[in-house]
Amino acid sequence: MSVELAFERLDGAAPERAIAFLHGILGRGQNLKTIARRFIEARPSWTACLIDLRGHGRSPKSTPGPSLEAAARDVLGLASGIRTPLCAIAGHSFGGKVALEMARLGGIETLEHVVPIDSSPGRRTPNDAAGPLEIIKTIEALPPTFSSRSAFVDSLVKAGQPGSIAQWLAQSLDQAGNDVRFALDLSEIRALISDYLGRDLWPVVKSPPGIVRIHLIIADRSDSYPPADREQAERIAKTSERVTVDVLPGGHWIHVDNPDGLLRTLLERIPLSGPS
Repeated sequence: MSVELAFERLDGAAPERAIAFLHGILGRGQNLKTIARRFIEARPSWTACLIDLRGHGRSPKSTPGPSLEAAARDVLGLASGIRTPLCAIAGHSFGGKVALEMARLGGIETLEHVVPIDSSPGRRTPNDAAGPLEIIKTIEALPPTFSSRSAFVDSLVKAGQPGSIAQWLAQSLDQAGNDVRFALDLSEIRALISDYLGRDLWPVVKSPPGIVRIHLIIADRSDSYPPADREQAERIAKTSERVTVDVLPGGHWIHVDNPDGLLRTLLERIPLSGPS
């Protein structure tokens, strides 16, 4: 069952086409706002939708049957309700695989470009999600509420999380009376991670559906793409006119590490208008 998602819309001067930006696990649409705004500034005929995926941000929590497919169907439902035709999807990490799943499901005839950002299409092991799973364990070991945002951040740092991660997670705090609490349902997040790891979407990359072109972006200092996956991606791109691979300097948070390179690649791979 799909849920109604929260999102923020950034319009260019004369929007005729839309691009959706999908965040990673434990994130929210706001995480990609800077790159989305810069994209729209360069492409005033586009609008950007910064979407909070199910279980995240301002979207519903504790949803029934959380899975990669469910998350993709949510976004498909949202796309059907916006008047501007959705022509591109850029998703970081978990969001990248949601974007590939949307392409697999179909239903958006105008969809031309899918951009998984440092998001390998293949199956992974739980070790590949050690970071998010460790964060979940850390949060579960903390008290359920905190006197303030800074108290939450301090507790995470004392528990061993970097300050930057603690500040990022604090974006998901809600008011609970005079206190604050971490708003995400961690069992739901675990279910989404598990399905993300178990899904193999290489067939979508090998044979993009409809008019879709797939642009794989790989961060060269990230471990999100095992060597075999990177080799497979480059091998497919060499034999397919509808698949590209760009390896950019930076770590997994490439939109923070190398925003100029990411923006340049998005603008190169997604044309101004019409199928390329």
